[in-house]
Amino acid sequence: MFCDKAISATIAAHFAELTLDALPDATLHATRRALLDAVGVTLGATGLGEDTAPYRRHAEAVSGPSRLIGFSGSSTPSLAALANGALAHQLDFGDTFDAGPAHPNAALVPALLALADARPERAFGEFLVAMAAGSDLACRLSIAAPRPYEEGGWYPPPLVNLIATAAACARFIGLDADGMRHAMGLALLQGSFPSEIKYDATSPIRGVREGLVARAAVEAALLAEAGATAFAEPLEGRAGYFAIYGGGAPNDTLLDGLGERFLGDQVSFKPWPACRGTHPYIEAALVLRDRIDPARVARIEAETGPIQEMLIRPQPVKAEPTRAIEAKFSIPYTVAVALIDGAVTLDSFTAARIADPATRALASGVVERRNPDWGRGEAASGSLTVTLDDGTTLAHRVMQAAGHPERPMDDAALIAKFIDCAAHAARPIDADSAAALAKRILTLSADVAAYQILDLPACTADF
Repeated sequence: MFCDKAISATIAAHFAELTLDALPDATLHATRRALLDAVGVTLGATGLGEDTAPYRRHAEAVSGPSRLIGFSGSSTPSLAALANGALAHQLDFGDTFDAGPAHPNAALVPALLALADARPERAFGEFLVAMAAGSDLACRLSIAAPRPYEEGGWYPPPLVNLIATAAACARFIGLDADGMRHAMGLALLQGSFPSEIKYDATSPIRGVREGLVARAAVEAALLAEAGATAFAEPLEGRAGYFAIYGGGAPNDTLLDGLGERFLGDQVSFKPWPACRGTHPYIEAALVLRDRIDPARVARIEAETGPIQEMLIRPQPVKAEPTRAIEAKFSIPYTVAVALIDGAVTLDSFTAARIADPATRALASGVVERRNPDWGRGEAASGSLTVTLDDGTTLAHRVMQAAGHPERPMDDAALIAKFIDCAAHAARPIDADSAAALAKRILTLSADVAAYQILDLPACTADF
């Protein structure tokens, strides 16, 4: 369908030509679910996001039409996207594309919401089209590079979001295919996301990085709208996106089924507010918990591959996190909490909970057992083998963590998650009002102005 065009032009034409009527019903509902989840975790971060305040303060210094979610201020579209984007991934509770290293909606939703406030004439249907196309492209970019992005020293989630979110923003504000192509190029010029983001265990950038992506994407779209141009081939050019970050020309997954199959439908929603790589271990611990007295645990082996390495090394450091972001990226800590509390929740990552001596003692006994056959395909896999003080062993393996489309969270579970996140907001929202907002997002008419997505019932109008 698009094979006679260059890659960048093909993708730009797809974004420009996509209509609401062309989206399958399943994709529309999946997009609404992703929007619901993204708004919920953003709300929760307004109360729990310890590293986001500088981004909000920076945005508050300049007035504009775009709301700062969860607070009374507003700012320019790009600065609101920065502040709200910093919130979107702060709790590490947003959705993920398990097949590739992507969190496709973490920058996309805050960027589009900021533009929706600034463009009251744009309908929710246009928002859904832009979001569905953007989420799909982020997923495609995450699996299309000929070599892993990490091999070049890059951190893929924000990289793929940068290009996809810029294209989606351009689509939302009504640019043509050339405008979308230039928006992708202008975004490319603003991006540098080294893997030091994940290697520096103390860095807050892991949690707030999507704010930088959202800001750059909005700026790129607005610059393209104003007439700025970048490159004819931002993706496939000799020194374009794939050459620099992916090590060569993209594989066929980038364009395969484009416009017919939307990979954003395949995101996993997180039942637990921690790095997706910890989820199979949390799940295994919860399954085994009824048969284990934590006081009798002598050793816990976590089966790992190279993807999980950063979550368990160095083991002494991972067993004694000092901040929420460190605890969320720790297999030892999350396993210990699951075994002791029988749940891993937003409250599992408070300073007092993290400092608990009994949890640290149990976490110190969680060690890795490397499976040499595991790779990227087992990114959401894991197992625990628990040895008790009398030599008894108990084991449980999870090959696909809960929340994946094959093991999905249904709408009721997503609404419950939304209500919990809203209760932790800086301005807590009561359960009834949060439920009403959640149902609104899942059912809002496509003809309604997109900025009304975040309108709450009158009883909580100070949102």
